[in-house]
Amino acid sequence: MDMKKRIHLELRNRTPSDVKELVLDNCRSNEGKIEGLTDEFEELEFLSTINVGLTSVAHLPKLNKLKKLELSDNRISGGLEVLAAKCPNLTHLNLSGNKIKDLSTIGPLKELGTLKSLDLFNCEVTNLNEYRDNVFKLLPQLTYLDGYDKDDKEAPDSDAEVYAEGLDDDDDDEDDVDEEEDDEDAAPGDEEEEEGEEDEEENEEEEEEDVSGEEEEDEDVNDKEDEDDEEEERGETLTCNKILNMYAALSKKKNAV
Repeated sequence: MDMKKRIHLELRNRTPSDVKELVLDNCRSNEGKIEGLTDEFEELEFLSTINVGLTSVAHLPKLNKLKKLELSDNRISGGLEVLAAKCPNLTHLNLSGNKIKDLSTIGPLKELGTLKSLDLFNCEVTNLNEYRDNVFKLLPQLTYLDGYDKDDKEAPDSDAEVYAEGLDDDDDDEDDVDEEEDDEDAAPGDEEEEEGEEDEEENEEEEEEDVSGEEEEDEDVNDKEDEDDEEEERGETLTCNKILNMYAALSKKKNAV
């Protein structure tokens, strides 16, 4: 897919002035030039043209608000002096994987006073003696070179990867959607907790019923034992009365004789 067609697809029925982020990676640039990108993209803050066969950035339109420019894995070997005029507020520039061989090629970048991070991975210039020290001397405005500062401290994600603050207002909408989804996801969990509590209450009621049933059974057993004891006592009493009556009868017979 050529670059012009890719830009048309990326617009998604928006006007160029509505676009803050534009990713054209792996499309095809005719004659190694940027095509289809105009100064109508006046709000553009992030532009990525990775592996599109660029040999020059001369046709880059004026993009005053551009903060991060991805040009890695192309065939750029010079012509970087146009960037100061085209993208005066650039803070992050990635030129890794291009044909940059010497420091003089990146010299014009010192005119980019806002440039904070520069990447030159896999460029021949990185093989030069004291490469890092010389680049920091050449571009004193730099904070990070190839992801590390002068003291070899790695750049935090906010500097190494985030290209601008509040790139797209759509991010806020996405956050709102995520929060709503989180709320929806949380709802079943609440229902499960309520169901769990109900099950616990039912189990407690069943346990109470079982305990009360056992108590009733114990009471029934005790009542039976009491009844048996009373019957035994009544039986013993009757037996004693019978014996006394027999003695009394015998005594009467003897007195009669």
